Amino acid sequence: MSFDLKIILKNKTINNWRLFFLISVPMCVAMIINLMATDIKSGPGVSSMIQYSVRWAVPFIYLVVAASSVQILFPGPFSVWWLRNRKYIGLCFAVAMAWQGLFIFIMSYFFHDYYYADVYFLRDEIEGSIGYIFLPAMVVTSFNFGRKYLSSKQWRLLHKSGIYFLWAYPFSVYWWNLTPYNPDPEPIDYLFYWTGFIAFALRIAAWGKKNQTQEGNNISVLYKIFGGLFIAFGLFMSATGLYWQEAMTAFLTATNWSENLELWIPFWPFEPYLSLLVIAFGTMLYTKPNNRSSIK
Repeated sequence: MSFDLKIILKNKTINNWRLFFLISVPMCVAMIINLMATDIKSGPGVSSMIQYSVRWAVPFIYLVVAASSVQILFPGPFSVWWLRNRKYIGLCFAVAMAWQGLFIFIMSYFFHDYYYADVYFLRDEIEGSIGYIFLPAMVVTSFNFGRKYLSSKQWRLLHKSGIYFLWAYPFSVYWWNLTPYNPDPEPIDYLFYWTGFIAFALRIAAWGKKNQTQEGNNISVLYKIFGGLFIAFGLFMSATGLYWQEAMTAFLTATNWSENLELWIPFWPFEPYLSLLVIAFGTMLYTKPNNRSSIK
């Protein structure tokens, strides 16, 4: 029996607001069930609910990050459906983050002694607070009543910056969970690190494809070789952070000014993202046109 994927993906049940409710309602039910089974009269209990809500949220921000890239790299009915529903997937992320915000409030208000003794770190607080500034602004401007107050450039800047930041926070958390700082990583640490890595790597690949299309196919063989080597080295770095993290952190924070900035600037000195930066540089080289040959 044959079926038309394009027709299936246009079904109202899995599009727009119906998709949002199809995902968010079971999510909230699962959250309430887990809440009822958890002792939230204690700091550790509330902390576990914070972690539980985060694990619901992370996949949705990764899906939002990858949506446009998948459409460029793998055009077809599924990628079109994915991109068409990106806003509603993002709103599902916002629902999960609202639950997390509730549990963070309960933790900081009712269990502040436990919070400041065992949970609070200034760096984490700065990173988390910035995320919660971006999120409501992005939600409000996802609708016409909020979007009308921004120009198209302002809207793109807000949403692109917000998506990158909201991706960067969980990705860095799970990257650090796979370093010597966490001697006993869980399977979900690997899952969320690698899915976050793939989500952003797809953006780099899509950027490279668009760049190559715009510049033409006249790429220098030398640039291709060096670009490919950088990409391969970046992939190697992404899988071996456990072995180079301590030495790299020591090198990047060797000076007093860098060590001080680590306390104040989110994600500084950006160790979790170094492999992706190397891959991006390699992609830039790989798609760089041969200027000599392109002269007419």
